Amino acid sequence: MSEQDIANIIAIEPGKRGGKPCIRGMKITVYDMLEYLASGMIYEEILDDFPYLTQEDIWACLSFS
Repeated sequence: MSEQDIANIIAIEPGKRGGKPCIRGMKITVYDMLEYLASGMIYEEILDDFPYLTQEDIWACLSFS
C-alpha cells in the first residue's frame, strides 16, 4: 500500500476524536483498529462488526506511521 493510498484513507481532522488519525472521516481511529487487532480480533470479525469498513482500511491502519 502506497503512502498516497494511506493518505486517502487515514486523515487527521482537528476537533474529531481529539485530532487522532481517523479512517475515511469516520470516528474510528487508527488506534481503535490497532486495539481490536491486538485484542485478538481477526479482520473478518472486524469487517462483520463494522460493515462500512474495508480490508484496505485495516491495511492502511497497519501501515500508518
